[in-house]
Amino acid sequence: MTKIEVVHRIRDVGVIAVVRAASVQEAVQRAEAVRAGGLSILEITMTVPGALQVIERLAQAFGAEALIGAGSVLDAETARACIAAGARFIVSPVLNADTVSCCRQQDVAVMPGALTPTEILQAWRAGGDLVKVFPVGALGGASYIRSLKSPMPHLELVPTGGVTLATVASFIEAGAAAVGAGGDLANLGRPEAVTAAARAYVEAVRTARRSHGAAPVVPIPDRRRRGS
Repeated sequence: MTKIEVVHRIRDVGVIAVVRAASVQEAVQRAEAVRAGGLSILEITMTVPGALQVIERLAQAFGAEALIGAGSVLDAETARACIAAGARFIVSPVLNADTVSCCRQQDVAVMPGALTPTEILQAWRAGGDLVKVFPVGALGGASYIRSLKSPMPHLELVPTGGVTLATVASFIEAGAAAVGAGGDLANLGRPEAVTAAARAYVEAVRTARRSHGAAPVVPIPDRRRRGS
């Protein structure tokens, strides 16, 4: 799967399940529960002990059925290790130019993090395929995404940090390409609760898009037009 295909799949699904856990076994169990609920985009954060092992196990187990990515990636060295383990996309809470460059060299989708309008535009122009807006809850949630998209409609934004089942539809309606969710999705504890939450998130996104119109899937813009 190419980088462009990965980005389009993330946009199509609309939800990235952010998996945090205290052990490899717990992370794998939660990821399996998310997948059982019909959600096929999973981000394993580097805060999980043995995160690289989790990524490798899940990438092998799910194959093309799910996209496994790595989150909380702060440097290029970590990004390279995650890609070698099987990560198809890299997510960071910040913009690190070396990490973006590493991912672009390996044709792997990268999602740097930013918060203010200036930071978000910098992350996009630096080569981010999507931009993680984090923590979006600190600046108004969905209304903040709508405000950003008004003057900069070309930006592909993935709000994270404040997205819940109760608010996910409002983020999609505001123009988010996708959302990152963990607290009341992948990190609920009981597998059956995680699976039920995954189903509910998938349905919430579908309903929001049916009601308000899905954002069109367009080719990734030529970065040379953005000065990179």
